[in-house]
Amino acid sequence: MKHNLNIQPLNSWINKSGKEPLVIAGPCSAETEDQLVATAHLLAKTGKISALRAGIWKPRTRPGEFEGIGSIGLEWLKRAKEETGLPTAVEVATAKHVEEALKAGVDILWVGARSTVNPFTVQEIADALRGVDVPVMVKNPVNPDLSLWVGALERINNAGITKLAAIHRGFSSYEKSAFRNEPMWDIAIALKTLVPNLPIINDPSHITGNRDLIGYISQKALDLDMQGLMIESHIDPTVAWTDAAQQVTPAALSEIIDHLALRKPEVKGAELNDKLAELRNQIDKIDDLVIQKMAERMKIVEKIGNYKKDNNITILQVNRWDEILQKRTNYAKALKLSTEFTEKLLELMHSESIRKQTEIMNEGQESAPAEKLTHA
Repeated sequence: MKHNLNIQPLNSWINKSGKEPLVIAGPCSAETEDQLVATAHLLAKTGKISALRAGIWKPRTRPGEFEGIGSIGLEWLKRAKEETGLPTAVEVATAKHVEEALKAGVDILWVGARSTVNPFTVQEIADALRGVDVPVMVKNPVNPDLSLWVGALERINNAGITKLAAIHRGFSSYEKSAFRNEPMWDIAIALKTLVPNLPIINDPSHITGNRDLIGYISQKALDLDMQGLMIESHIDPTVAWTDAAQQVTPAALSEIIDHLALRKPEVKGAELNDKLAELRNQIDKIDDLVIQKMAERMKIVEKIGNYKKDNNITILQVNRWDEILQKRTNYAKALKLSTEFTEKLLELMHSESIRKQTEIMNEGQESAPAEKLTHA
């Protein structure tokens, strides 16, 4: 079900000059006036930046860590804006932050991931924004919860904010990987599907936690038709007070941007459109066959369920599931399908098979939720 938010186009409030890609950049934290202003000048000199970001208030995991320079940093931002002409953007987490940022003339506000996760915090920010015409960007919550993200956007929009965008900065995960925060692209794509007119900006700095991977994630985000990037840039990342590993120098950022390929969501030209339509038609036919075969498979699952019920055979057969998993993943690998994709597909079919067999077993009895135990 699509959500209809009253949103103005992105180019009506940022990037009016049409720079591609749209890039918001600046240090993770405003540390000193010289550091912030010097970084701003170097970023502006590239000619590739649409807005200057800086952390003024920094919510930290543990007390005692640097939690931002505080309100004095807003004056530094004002000076940076006056000298470079770059619009400014800061994170706000309380009504007081909103009030102070607006008073200092900050152009764009964003709600951080630690705030998005709490509806009470988001509502406090939304109430402080009521009656104000200022652009607001909402980062995804720390945990992978699409409803929380949509809910935060709705609260801000309901307060009358129409210059609205989402920021995809990845999600926390117990699994260790190359990334600081797992991209979980499917959640960002789901948001784009739910709210088609909502601009989504990618934050590769927080996803990667590693400056060497920023270019890779930036390209993938643009290939998924995200409308821009928010990248942390510091005049000297080696001495940065926070998140040094994920910040790049303005010169390095300029090089990253130069290497990005810009692609369009739609093709132009009759010949290209005809070829794309032909390929999509082939996919549609294959998808129809997949659905048809899946339905046939489930009919056989029902027969197996009835046979097991009639002969008092348990649903659980671990050896059968292990056999299917091994054989199918090996076959899929030979066909150049990724193991991760194959396992997810098999798990989905497995879960539905168990649900159907459990339903058959419990006919005439009080139903209970099916557990994912094994496969037919």
